[in-house]
Amino acid sequence: MFSISTPKTTQELEEYFYFRWLWLREPWGYPEGSEKDEYESVSEHRIIKTGAGEIVACGRVHLNTSEEAQIRHIAVNKAFRRKGLGEMIISTLEQVARDLGAERAVTNSRETSIKFFSANGFIIADDAPTELGKLKRKQMAKSLVDNNVLILHPKWCNELQSTWHDKIPISEHMGIKLYQYTEKTIETRASLNRNVNLHGSMFAGSIYSLATLTGWGMIFLQLKQKGLQGEIVLGDANIHYHKPVTMQPRAVCNIESIRAQFSFLQKKKKCPVSLTVDIFDADKAVAEFSAQYWILPIRD
Repeated sequence: MFSISTPKTTQELEEYFYFRWLWLREPWGYPEGSEKDEYESVSEHRIIKTGAGEIVACGRVHLNTSEEAQIRHIAVNKAFRRKGLGEMIISTLEQVARDLGAERAVTNSRETSIKFFSANGFIIADDAPTELGKLKRKQMAKSLVDNNVLILHPKWCNELQSTWHDKIPISEHMGIKLYQYTEKTIETRASLNRNVNLHGSMFAGSIYSLATLTGWGMIFLQLKQKGLQGEIVLGDANIHYHKPVTMQPRAVCNIESIRAQFSFLQKKKKCPVSLTVDIFDADKAVAEFSAQYWILPIRD
């Protein structure tokens, strides 16, 4: 399970800056210390760790003006790439920028990163100064107004949201909404106020429901991508609660966690799908949901 946090202790900060140097500066022959600049003390820093505490991704954001935030130093350990971690760190930094009042995010992207930022909703706006005197970059920008997060295949995503509300009315009462979809990652959110218990935290049952619908939604969108159809049902599930949810309920499912035999559907056989959903309270990992779903073929 991955968790997003802010490096705070001296050791965490040292590990964070070393990670930034290792993946963003050392490959170009620059010494330790070159990964830092004059904006460190006025920036918001975020890291993604494994369950064992290893940093596997990082990023930073600071305000250029009251309306514009700059995202920098996005890095993912090569061994953990193509798992949706880059999208997770970008999404987190964008939300931090919104919380700071920014309406626009910019980043100065190296040529090798343009495809990644484009896939996350940024567009090339202008040339940017070279980095470290030799690395060519483009300035890329993205509007943050009206919670403008990345939603690929909006038609499918709108269909999913409508399906939840039409067939599972309680999902609307709980304030469960599809927040982001990137083909590799789905993120949903729920209203804490609509699911709060007498202790001021989210009902355990509501957390379970949020996780169940997130996994269901990921399968729904995967079927759309593969041009397949079927009835999705939950077979079995387990959830481990580590901490209460007291701020912002979030559920994230990454494609790497999915184990499925979609070819069974083409043979009109039921398809088993196992996956995991991570539950966060804002940026803090609080629960892990493991489930077995079944996709039942639609008979002619």
